[in-house]
Amino acid sequence: MTEPFKNPRILIVTPEVSSLPEAMGNTANTPVAKAGGLADVSGALTSALFHQGADVHVALPNYRRIFRQAVPTGHPSVAQDPDALPPVGRIHLAQDRAFFHRSCVYSCDGGKNSELALAFQREVVNNIIPMVRPDLVHCHDWMTGLIPAAARRWGIPCLFTFHNLHTVKCTLSHIEDRGIDGAAFWQNLFFERMPLSYEESRETNPVDLLASAVFAARMVNTVSPTFMEEVIDGRHWFVPRPLQRLLADKWVTGFATGILNAPDPSFHPSLDGAIRRRYGARDHAAAKQENKLQLQKQLGLVKDVRAPLFFWPSRLDRTQKGCQLLAEILGAVAERYREHGLQIVFVADGDFQEHFRFVAGLHHLTGRVAVHPFNEALERQAYAASDFVLMPSFYEPCGLPQMIGQIYGSLPVVRDTGGLHDTVRHLNPQKNTGSGFVFEHADPNGLMWAMEQAMGFYSLPPRTRQAQIARIMREGAVKFHHGVMTRAYVDVYEQMLGCAVTSSDRQQPAENVFPLKAERGPATGRKAASTRSANALPSRSRSSALSSCAAAPHQG
Repeated sequence: MTEPFKNPRILIVTPEVSSLPEAMGNTANTPVAKAGGLADVSGALTSALFHQGADVHVALPNYRRIFRQAVPTGHPSVAQDPDALPPVGRIHLAQDRAFFHRSCVYSCDGGKNSELALAFQREVVNNIIPMVRPDLVHCHDWMTGLIPAAARRWGIPCLFTFHNLHTVKCTLSHIEDRGIDGAAFWQNLFFERMPLSYEESRETNPVDLLASAVFAARMVNTVSPTFMEEVIDGRHWFVPRPLQRLLADKWVTGFATGILNAPDPSFHPSLDGAIRRRYGARDHAAAKQENKLQLQKQLGLVKDVRAPLFFWPSRLDRTQKGCQLLAEILGAVAERYREHGLQIVFVADGDFQEHFRFVAGLHHLTGRVAVHPFNEALERQAYAASDFVLMPSFYEPCGLPQMIGQIYGSLPVVRDTGGLHDTVRHLNPQKNTGSGFVFEHADPNGLMWAMEQAMGFYSLPPRTRQAQIARIMREGAVKFHHGVMTRAYVDVYEQMLGCAVTSSDRQQPAENVFPLKAERGPATGRKAASTRSANALPSRSRSSALSSCAAAPHQG
């Protein structure tokens, strides 16, 4: 008698996550550990797969203190005994004292982050993967960089997603001292120099965690297609040459792609409980004016619904975000549009805060410029109040503010790079196309030009302007949501496994979804292997989900 088909089991490994479905286990309301967009992506992807019937599991560190801070006192899912938080259901918490008492996901001390990463990976490699026995592992960022190499040894296909290019290097001896048997998969790792042997390299040849993940994973993806192209083409000086070559090899052979992130579904003006007045595309004009007055009151700005308001939502990082470009023209922009009452609001952390306060004071911009530390409630109010979002980034792996801005009717002013290129087209009201204002050259003049374009749009007749904003809001809500992102990841999973991963896709064969370009060379075919390697984990005691899912050889 033929046993019923079982969906392949997927294990998502992430250092941070937002809320998960309650039915995944009785700790599901507890694991909320967020430092950035990775948490939202991990949580949304896991939730969507679970609700579609996929056999999805998630592994993350047991941040006991953070989990308790994220759940209201008295919530039934909060255990009184710290030791009463074992992995339950489909949520698997990596246990180590290094995580238990932390108040934030990452440390300002890079060495401490390295130790946290090794403790997390030790638990995943030694305990969680052998217990879960996944058919596919999906790892996120450098803190999971050793796991693709271990999974490759066991014959488990791995997708590696990197949200930024940060990495850490450490020796095999240090990895092994932390309880990970690097000798078992050292040949799947990427070293600083070509290793001659295990013993020769163990003490003196550092392993690059990010490059190792790219080298060992079956598939890799960045969080925007254009950023992947930029890295491969060498457009960013800070990308190490070996990593660039690894990604280029993956791309040419059809094992690399880009998938855009999506903002948390709660970022929608019709649902947002943090803003003064909720609204949609139809009634945005009056509601945004009311929200503008509220923000101006909160930040001590001149109250004027007619004042064009620019909002800076990203951290004030001079290396990536281009805040110095705005600093150079802030006084000139404010003076040029003084009669319009132009206002600029910063709701962002970073060392450049004091510089903007100094420039605002130098040009006597009290009441027109406000600099405030990051606060999520204030951030949401600023999206609802502002007319434009400023993102003059030097590079941008993905970016979420430019997407959120469009959904809230705050049009993005962006540099043409990475995820900004993929999500913003220059506005042309006459042709009814575009959604923002895009400049090419990363210099103050380029940003000034884009802001002038934005002000030109702001000066259009209200009916024309409001019609364009309503269109952009509707289109943004359709394009930038987790359903689109999840579908893209499901397509990659099915391409890797050769079969459906959710019940709804059972009758639909997987298609080649990788956006390869002809000038980069065609994807090469790979003969499928019928069995896992000799070192594979034993099969699960259930009908094999991979009976019809052949595993192709890994690319190194």
